[in-house]
Amino acid sequence: MLVIRMSRGGTKKRPHYSIVVADSRFSRDGRFIEKIGFHNPLLPKDHADRLKLDIEKAKEWMKKGARPSDRVHRFLAAAGVVKPLKHNNPEKAKPKKKAQERAAAGAPKPEAPADAAAPAAETPAA
Repeated sequence: MLVIRMSRGGTKKRPHYSIVVADSRFSRDGRFIEKIGFHNPLLPKDHADRLKLDIEKAKEWMKKGARPSDRVHRFLAAAGVVKPLKHNNPEKAKPKKKAQERAAAGAPKPEAPADAAAPAAETPAA
């Protein structure tokens, strides 16, 4: 199966990516069939050299059956080649367990630990 994905290059903490067409069995940074662009995430988002992608070659490879990875799909959607992926995770927006317990009890958020130490200091030692 053919995939259009990013292949990492650069040094430690200074990445740049080549956008390549490769067989899905090849390693991420290994063998590829054709390089169709590059992405440099260290540049500002409005910089002209942050992303260069040959749209025509990407379209040709997709006609041949190549599937873009999630990140490359996002780049192609921004260029208007494909429809954007729709993500739906309703569980993410829900409050977590402790917040749900607080809401159910109707209690306000717990106070700071410094307030809890003050009453213990007021009691006289016998």
